Amino acid sequence: MGNARIKPANPKALLLAYQAKWVADTARLKLMEKSRQIGISWGTAYAGTERTAQAGARFDQWVSSRDDLQARLFIEDCKMWAQVLGLAAEDLGEKVIDEDKKISAYVLSFASGKRIHSMSSNPDAQAGKRGGRILDEFALHPDPRKLWSIAYPGITWGGNMELISTHRGSNNFFNGLIREVREGGNPKKISLHRVTLQDALDQGFLHRLQQSISPEDPIQEMDEAEYYDFVRSGCADEESFQQEYMCHPADDDVAFLEYDLIAACEYPADAKWQQPQGGRLYAGIDIGRKKDLTVLWVVELLGDVLYTRHVECLRNMPKGEQEKALWPWIERCDRTAIDATGLGIGWADDAQAKFGEYRVEAVTFTSRSKEALAYPLRGKMEDRQLRIPYDREIRADLRSVTKQTTAAGNIRFTAERTPDGHADRFWALALAVSAASCEVYEWDPVSTGERMSRQITRGYGL
Repeated sequence: MGNARIKPANPKALLLAYQAKWVADTARLKLMEKSRQIGISWGTAYAGTERTAQAGARFDQWVSSRDDLQARLFIEDCKMWAQVLGLAAEDLGEKVIDEDKKISAYVLSFASGKRIHSMSSNPDAQAGKRGGRILDEFALHPDPRKLWSIAYPGITWGGNMELISTHRGSNNFFNGLIREVREGGNPKKISLHRVTLQDALDQGFLHRLQQSISPEDPIQEMDEAEYYDFVRSGCADEESFQQEYMCHPADDDVAFLEYDLIAACEYPADAKWQQPQGGRLYAGIDIGRKKDLTVLWVVELLGDVLYTRHVECLRNMPKGEQEKALWPWIERCDRTAIDATGLGIGWADDAQAKFGEYRVEAVTFTSRSKEALAYPLRGKMEDRQLRIPYDREIRADLRSVTKQTTAAGNIRFTAERTPDGHADRFWALALAVSAASCEVYEWDPVSTGERMSRQITRGYGL
């Protein structure tokens, strides 16, 4: 079954070579820099199950995942391995482990008397716990440095700590640890592993994958080169592919928004974020041209935090059809900021005629207006006053914007045009943040060559 050309060195083994090497490593501190979806977390669950269940086991295992969904999936993998290995295990379900801080974990108990506790990303959940540590998707945690600082003391009396992750930018603490190993003499004595998608394919990953999926799956017809191209073409952009699958961290010194900054504002993957909670709604609309998206972004103000409630992307739709999707949201929102550049002038005029200038702000994109939009957006992120969906296309759009300084000393914001637009989601979000602000700035050139600003205060918003 399948067209894979490379078979595993030991086709009957439960684990591929790179998985077995990781599992067999008993170093006190070990780190896996990895491609997505190549079975490392699955193999880690095998190792955690085996050492926790064995007679005479000394340590519980404390697993930290990115969110509640991943925490549950990890414990399901452990249950599966317990069955495969014939180990007695009892699923205790979700248990409260800290009543004061309302922290819970999914718990699997073994006849050895030891347990595996799988938790979401709250670093405080690791405090005061003794035993082994498994920090899955480490770089995706809101504060990896804090998570390390709290988890590391837990292995003082024994056990090991395993870090597993894809990259999240060059300035992430995860990448700092890797550079410390490779370039700084490895003072922490970390055992470093690295497996890219190409490494996995070279060791029989595609053959193993084709043995596990449906016979009708199109992947069955692919060889390794075709599968590599298939994965690459499915990524949001080249930067995403290099980071997610080839272990090359994205350069945070080039992008306007760092990965850590974006990740800290993202909802958990399983969050139900689309339902407004009674606060005021504000919207930003970036108007697409022939190749770009029209993007609607709606935020809700609760306290001093803006919560994303709706994101809608429209492509290749007549203006009338797009209005059917956009106008009801403008009606619901206290204020909407809309792109009035080029073809957007007609959109903005029509929206103001229907809903009033006091509810619809027309924003013309210039170098100065983009600067006035981009910096408040980043400020909201830095102050943790913005929540956005966990979505690869949104993340790619936010990452695509770069800040450049011209020879004359002016700031320009640019973004590489991709098949999915031109940072349209970024500018829709920036417009929504602007709409929620009580101050909107419009920049216009004057005859002297200087620029003047007109401040419009509506008396509501932030």
